[in-house]
Amino acid sequence: MQTKNKFLDDISQLVTNAMGVAQGARDEAQTALRSMVDRLLADRDLVTREEFEAVRAMAQAAREENDALSARIAALEAKAQGAQQEVDARPEWPGSPGA
Repeated sequence: MQTKNKFLDDISQLVTNAMGVAQGARDEAQTALRSMVDRLLADRDLVTREEFEAVRAMAQAAREENDALSARIAALEAKAQGAQQEVDARPEWPGSPGA
């Protein structure tokens, strides 16, 4: 913005430059703080969100597989028990072992 007053132009330019310097200092401080926090977290052996999500997905898949296998085992045990009951219910024939 140009005005006829040189003093106001100089003040405006000074404020604009100061705002640019302040923004640069803010960005630099933010970068330094983020770096320091990252180092602190790395020293504490904390996991990242991505690692946590990956392990959580693996645990969920393992849990689902375990549930499916448990259901399959229960079905096989029921089938085996039913077959054993059929064998036990058969009449014994003369001359068969156990008669």
